[in-house]
Amino acid sequence: MNRLGSATSPYLRQHASNPVDWWPWSEAAFAEARERDVPVLISVGYAACHWCHVMAHESFEDPVIGAKINANFVAIKVDREEHPDVDAVYMAATQAMTGQGGWPMTVFATPDGEPFLCGTYFPRDNFDRLLDAVGEAWRDQREAVLRQGAAVVEAIAPRHPATAGTPITADLLGQAAQRLVAAHDVAYGGFGVGGPKFPPHLAMLFLLRHFRRTQDQAVLEVVRHTAEAMARGGIYDQVGGGFHRYAVDGHWVVPHFEKMLYDNALLLRVYTDLWRLTGDALAARVARETYECLVRDFSTPEGGFRSAYDADTEGVEGLTYVWTPAQLAEVLGEEDGRFAADLFGVTASGNFEHGTTVLTLARDIDDADPAIQDRARQVRAKLFRARQDRPQPAIDGKVVAAWNALTITALGEYARVAEAMGEDPGDAAERAERAATLLAERHIVDGRLRRVSLDGIVGEPAGVLEDYGCVAEAFGLIHQLTGAAIWLERSGALVDLALAKFVEDGRVFDTAVDAQQLVLRPADPTDNATPSGASALASALLAYHAVAGEPSYRERAAAILGQVAEVIAQHPRFAGYSAAAAEALVSGPVEIAIATPDPAQAADLTRTAIRNAPGGAVLVVGEPDRPGVPLLEGRPLIEGRPAAYVCRGFVCDRPVTDPVGLSTVLTA
Repeated sequence: MNRLGSATSPYLRQHASNPVDWWPWSEAAFAEARERDVPVLISVGYAACHWCHVMAHESFEDPVIGAKINANFVAIKVDREEHPDVDAVYMAATQAMTGQGGWPMTVFATPDGEPFLCGTYFPRDNFDRLLDAVGEAWRDQREAVLRQGAAVVEAIAPRHPATAGTPITADLLGQAAQRLVAAHDVAYGGFGVGGPKFPPHLAMLFLLRHFRRTQDQAVLEVVRHTAEAMARGGIYDQVGGGFHRYAVDGHWVVPHFEKMLYDNALLLRVYTDLWRLTGDALAARVARETYECLVRDFSTPEGGFRSAYDADTEGVEGLTYVWTPAQLAEVLGEEDGRFAADLFGVTASGNFEHGTTVLTLARDIDDADPAIQDRARQVRAKLFRARQDRPQPAIDGKVVAAWNALTITALGEYARVAEAMGEDPGDAAERAERAATLLAERHIVDGRLRRVSLDGIVGEPAGVLEDYGCVAEAFGLIHQLTGAAIWLERSGALVDLALAKFVEDGRVFDTAVDAQQLVLRPADPTDNATPSGASALASALLAYHAVAGEPSYRERAAAILGQVAEVIAQHPRFAGYSAAAAEALVSGPVEIAIATPDPAQAADLTRTAIRNAPGGAVLVVGEPDRPGVPLLEGRPLIEGRPAAYVCRGFVCDRPVTDPVGLSTVLTA
């Protein structure tokens, strides 16, 4: 019996009609394996994974393979995005055994979950022979198999207990920044030479905060160069806005075409902050278009944001996105077709498969004559409408708590900066609050955070530390945007729960102490495509401390960051969000309270605060002594005028009432 039909994971639902008797990840599946005395086949993937689809078509849809699996194994299908903890444990085992990893991940384990044979994609015939060999080994060489499983678990178990750590200092962050500058690809942007190249959004967030504090122009140049190279490349969707997952080459030209929510949320933050700090026109445009992409393409009817768009369309990667000169002329006419081909680098020979072209930005458009810019916008709009009539990639519609929280934070920051820079922020702030409400009302069950929902129905997978940290930080930002006490209460409840359930004897774990036990408890402090649980929690703790005025939370954040200080200093590409949080720690973080009976009366002060705030600063605007808003307590008006208070640890400089004075205080 296949048990995946009611799953909250579209990836699992893709396998609901397989002839394999799949189980979702559960203790019941392992109990079944113990009852039957058979090994477990754990298959891990995700909905937008190309080779997962290939292995599914070749093997899991094959009745002969299905019958063999059902007779000799208990088969568990895992969505790595629902269960990043499970994925982390078995990926460590796969990398230890094979020297590499990837998805689909194929793991054979004992009924106690100990992995004894691991791999990734297996062609159908190889997989068929492997099933026979594993079944035979389980029957005839059981002791050797069990020893192998125990040895693998021992090999991947952590070796080092938590230590006092290394203090975070300005010098340490300077060392991290210089390592990134040294690793910068001066020809094409990014870090390192050659492909594939992933958008280094977390490192860029750190460098922007570092530049704001130090005014190191070399650091800013690395970010500007990389941001421009990505925005001009094929990794950026030149027609629809938003970013693809990564570039397969070292020049950002040909992408792996899947689109992930977390990439676009984090890159929206990067381009928004670059725009804030420099006024750069390209950064402003890309931020606006990425915001529009998130709202248009990722929004769910319930108010959340879906996870991903597949790389493939009808089994062909890039089918939706690539163009030929003839196709441009067909949609736009001959004259505008030539204009578009010149603008986007479309040639008869192409830069992709079968003479097609991935669009890149071949001309400087952001500083061009307004008439040229308007023509380019019209061309993009026509191409987008025509593209919508093409076959479209599949969508993974599940709502992931951490990724939605990253999006909430990005939308909130964009709303503030766009308004401060004189642009219409649209309904970014309202959408951020609506998504936060969805997380608060659907994903928090009996006081605990659940990781996923689908079509408004919350799933069973428990939230991991990444979820708690990211959601707590997002709730804190909604408190800043709205002044509503409930959001500060919700943020505080999550950070308190995270400290109680995920931190033991100074060590930060990715799963709660009372979560379903794995063969080991994952505790990876390094940042990857998304912030690690540890860095997300540290950032949330700092923000909560700054808004609530509780010094103990800053101390806990400093202790967590101290555990990864050496990683920040020596390997900053794998600690970008930790380093960004550390910049906030070194800066204070700065607390800005603007006391005013009417936000409109303090608009100039608010814009000045946003444009000049150090990285990680918090900002609250509202009437003095507003209930539930600690940062406004004891912050009166000055001679009846709105007043801005710049504080650290709730110890404030003398209040100012004019934008020039506020700018001077913030940039001192």
